[in-house]
Amino acid sequence: MSRPAMARVASLYLPQLACERLRRLERTAAPPERPWSPAPILPPAIDDDPGACSVPRGGAWRPGARWAQDGREGERARIAALPAHQQPPMRLLGRRSEPVTHPFRAMPSDEGAPGSTPPPAPIAPNAPNTPMAPPWERPMVLIERVGQREVVIAACPVALALDLVPGMAAAHARALVGDLDVRDADRHGDQAWLDRLALHAVAHWTPVAAPSGDDGIWLDLTGTSHLHGGEKRFCVRVLRFLARLGFTGRVGVAGTPGAAHALARFGGERVTILPPGSEASALAGMPVAALRLESAALGAAARFGLERVGDLLPVPRGPLARRLGLSTVTRLDQALGRAAEPIVPVVPFEAPEVSRRLLEPIATPEAIAQVISDLVADLVALLQQRGLGVRAARIIAERVDGADQHLSIGASRATRDPAHLKRMFGLRIDRLEPGLGIEAMHLIVPHSEPLGARIAGALIADGNAPPDLAPAIDQLAGRAGENAVFRIGLEPSDVPERAVRRLGALAAPEGWPAWTRPVRILPRPELLSHVVALLPDHAPRRFTWRGKPYRVIAGDGPERIHGEWWRTDKELWAVRDYFRVEVEGGQRLWLFRRGDGVVPETGDLSWYLHGFFG
Repeated sequence: MSRPAMARVASLYLPQLACERLRRLERTAAPPERPWSPAPILPPAIDDDPGACSVPRGGAWRPGARWAQDGREGERARIAALPAHQQPPMRLLGRRSEPVTHPFRAMPSDEGAPGSTPPPAPIAPNAPNTPMAPPWERPMVLIERVGQREVVIAACPVALALDLVPGMAAAHARALVGDLDVRDADRHGDQAWLDRLALHAVAHWTPVAAPSGDDGIWLDLTGTSHLHGGEKRFCVRVLRFLARLGFTGRVGVAGTPGAAHALARFGGERVTILPPGSEASALAGMPVAALRLESAALGAAARFGLERVGDLLPVPRGPLARRLGLSTVTRLDQALGRAAEPIVPVVPFEAPEVSRRLLEPIATPEAIAQVISDLVADLVALLQQRGLGVRAARIIAERVDGADQHLSIGASRATRDPAHLKRMFGLRIDRLEPGLGIEAMHLIVPHSEPLGARIAGALIADGNAPPDLAPAIDQLAGRAGENAVFRIGLEPSDVPERAVRRLGALAAPEGWPAWTRPVRILPRPELLSHVVALLPDHAPRRFTWRGKPYRVIAGDGPERIHGEWWRTDKELWAVRDYFRVEVEGGQRLWLFRRGDGVVPETGDLSWYLHGFFG
């Protein structure tokens, strides 16, 4: 007898969920065209086209004057003789070679000296050319109105480093930091993102996952961690997945949801894995807030001097419940594994379901049909609200003796027509065995598809429009079986038995070949014996199939088909010559011969029957 797997629960904590989600939305909505760079401090505008010089020779220096170019060779030589770090840049010289005051000549001790350059004026904090910090380096807080106050409920790491913590008044935060990015919190958006993350976890990581508060999710790893290479590798994989999305997180793994929740938020490590049975020792040094207590219980614990979880362990349950409340005892027992804390998993899709409980058991076909009719009416109303149509439906009939009876139907196209659904159930109602009586019936739709409103023109009869075959196909499938009604489609292959496949009854196959093919093709060609035929290009004159001799009265062919050499080496030289023949009695058959009758590698010249034309 195998022992049940020990429970293992992981708690994924996202401390910066609200802020990082907004940052991610900004990057997604408006991706930067180039890497961010601070706005440069531009120098004063330089007039590169001053026009005609209005200053006469000898009056004063004017950039761009033609006379300023006289004697420039000597000035160039003097500038070139200076060290590289002392040569003035060309942007200061302009279009001239006249000597100018060196920009680095004035030192602090020479501020009052003649010819010294005055110090630059200080730049105002809100000047347009002031370099701004990149968006991810600016402090950001999220606020929410509580009564008449705006309170900070989340802060990014940069804001936390500036002592802006949740619970602070928004006005106080604005007064402390001038360049503060203040935004409204979106709790509904954060919760929706957590729900999506839990659905992703159900589809890719573990079948049981659920949101944990407003900043994390629970993952039930019982019996699933080995699929990911162990708990350690699973946690690293989850954190890498979040990092690719732009989120930071911490993971705690323990034997109970309460202990995993405490390790993820108060453990201090990115990944904390607790061995089974060590929850008490691991939680003893953590603050009592790790037990997810209410604010009133936390205030009472502070008044009594109970700061750590270890302080609560030796206290008797009665006095502890009177001082901190019964919920504190429950949380402590859940964290230590003494009380159950089930995880209600998220369901990717809730199948439509209606039920009827009967006052008395029923066993007659008429009564069962009436209950099915009522269930279908209730189901159609539910499907209309959700905009769905039935592709598969199942009735579960609960009998008095505890044995359940199942009755299933399928639709070739999404429908919620009550008459059609009742008709399909009526075709199979004889398969229900009521026994001593049926006391309850449930109608479930495990497979549904979106079904919106139909166009009004489609409800008007049109003689040129093709008839709707879906109801007829559903009734045929209900009588003969779902696999008995189908259509033939094409596959990209030259070999006849590989060139066709089954399709849905309402599918529209396209691309049929122009050459003639039989109505029915055998799944495997059948060998013929006692064949009389002239080689290499004549149809057989007589043959024997399944012990019965046939005489050919007309034939047409051959149609040569080569083997698909890319599939197997046996078909590298394979050749088939197909013939359409008519035998005595009017039957038209499709025969082929292996080999071309000239090259022995193409086949052994054996004959086969492959299909029937009629």
